[in-house]
Amino acid sequence: MQLVTQENVVAVILAGGEGTRLRPYTEIVPKPMFPIGCEEKPLLEHIICWLHKFGIKEFVLLVGYKWKQIRNYFGDGSRYGVSIRYSLDDEGYRGTGGALLKAFKNGLFKDNTIIIWYGDIIAPINIYDLLSFHRNRKSDVTIVLADRYQVPVGVARVGDDDSVVELVEKPWLNLYVSIGVIVLESQILNNVEDSLGKSFDIMGDLVPWIIKRGYKVKAYIHRGVWYDVGSLERYVKINYDAIKQFLCE
Repeated sequence: MQLVTQENVVAVILAGGEGTRLRPYTEIVPKPMFPIGCEEKPLLEHIICWLHKFGIKEFVLLVGYKWKQIRNYFGDGSRYGVSIRYSLDDEGYRGTGGALLKAFKNGLFKDNTIIIWYGDIIAPINIYDLLSFHRNRKSDVTIVLADRYQVPVGVARVGDDDSVVELVEKPWLNLYVSIGVIVLESQILNNVEDSLGKSFDIMGDLVPWIIKRGYKVKAYIHRGVWYDVGSLERYVKINYDAIKQFLCE
């Protein structure tokens, strides 16, 4: 894979959640530190290694729950050839958006293009292609979308007389869905607090606010495999052969 220097790009990884859908295991190990792959390296390590393959060297980890485990493992990032800084959640800045805003106001990324990556997402996205797409279209925000989604339950078709005429278990639907990776020009965050305060969600509040304000928001379609490993069911069903290129083994 070609190593591309990405000037002025900072990767911001959301790694502060409590991982409630993975309890009781997250009572001991925070979700980003869950072992993945044959070598059982932490999920967060795979994300950092993947981004570094594309020349990303500056990382900010938004941490909170059991954050010292993450800091003690990764340190300043030097053993990975990157720089890692940490922004610790607090009560004054709540939600994913609040955590992002706090890091921005503390100067951890200023006038940068940032790649926001949710810490429970596995997605072998071509980062060079993603950033080229973002820059060529002069986007303020680029949202990575998958072009289909598998419903986690059975879906029925019901007739007029209440008869079930078809039942499909966990079908794939042709929908554009967010997979937890966003490219954003950080200057947008300068005016967010006046409208959204210090406690808000990135996908639920910030992105809709950006769209309503008339910023240029583009969709980058990822047609490859991806996993949200935020639940135990999805974690145990990871197909490692399908994501072997993502694993830094």
